[in-house]
Amino acid sequence: MAELTYREAIAYGIAQELRRDPTVFIFGEDIAGAGGVFKSTVGLLEEFGPKRVIDTPISEQAILGAAMGAAMTGLRPIAEIMFSDFLAVCWDMVVNEIAKIRYMTNGQVSVPLVIRTGNGGGSRFGAQHSQSVENWAMAVPGLKVVAPSTPADVVGLLAASVRDDNPVLFFEHKSLFATKGEVPSGELVDTLGTAKVVRHGKDCTIVALALMVPRAIAAAEVLAGRGIEATVIDLRCLVPLDTQTILSSVSETGHLFTVEENPRLCGWGAEVVSIVAEECFWALDGPSIRITTPHVPLPSADVLEDAVIPSVERIVNVVAKSLDA
Repeated sequence: MAELTYREAIAYGIAQELRRDPTVFIFGEDIAGAGGVFKSTVGLLEEFGPKRVIDTPISEQAILGAAMGAAMTGLRPIAEIMFSDFLAVCWDMVVNEIAKIRYMTNGQVSVPLVIRTGNGGGSRFGAQHSQSVENWAMAVPGLKVVAPSTPADVVGLLAASVRDDNPVLFFEHKSLFATKGEVPSGELVDTLGTAKVVRHGKDCTIVALALMVPRAIAAAEVLAGRGIEATVIDLRCLVPLDTQTILSSVSETGHLFTVEENPRLCGWGAEVVSIVAEECFWALDGPSIRITTPHVPLPSADVLEDAVIPSVERIVNVVAKSLDA
């Protein structure tokens, strides 16, 4: 068991897969000599060399075009798009090519490709570098979508993503890079599409993702002091989505809250709320409530960015008001 930061866990997980499988390689802007702009690939070039840890030009289309070709011809590339916002530059490649090739060839050609990207706000990078775009990816058939919140989940879910024969978008939250957590020794492989119940409570269910998970846990602790015991579920993956864990919890607690960093309109929580309404409506004791970022570009001013992204205080206030506590 080792304590690693979230960013160290990324390099640890990539190294695990590079050692295991010679068809795995990683490439992207500044990921080799510089160790990544977020220092999440430090040490990989020194261990694995320039043929498997490759710096690329500043061209998202070139990165994903090369990654797609490599994946189609027997390799398992891990491609980095530095900021998730820049997926917009190469979105046609992701949506119309990478996501659809296996389907359009009737399974004759697979694309075992992991696209890693820095996602989310809280780091004062402004409107063009702070978006949470996981709901973009969730809307595209053919893609798997992963967003871990802890170092151990980074390692285990990254391994599962690399070993999957489908393309995976792997969202690494920029504001979690410095957080620490225990990572078990030895090979660590998780399962895509499995949520985790990280806190148990009888009064309500709070469903969260990535940065919102530690905030939801902190809010649940404050709520406990007010007599409200909340279950907190870390979704970890949006596609596949672990509906069974969500429905089971909501059936027990009768109240659902989603905590989403993505803008409110068409966020992933809307899909969760819809599923709960269809599958266990009669178990609900009140309306399902979404706690989200408003539908605005993220400001770069610290006080304004903090005001729009769901905070521990806002989660506590919304849940307490809803439950009249």
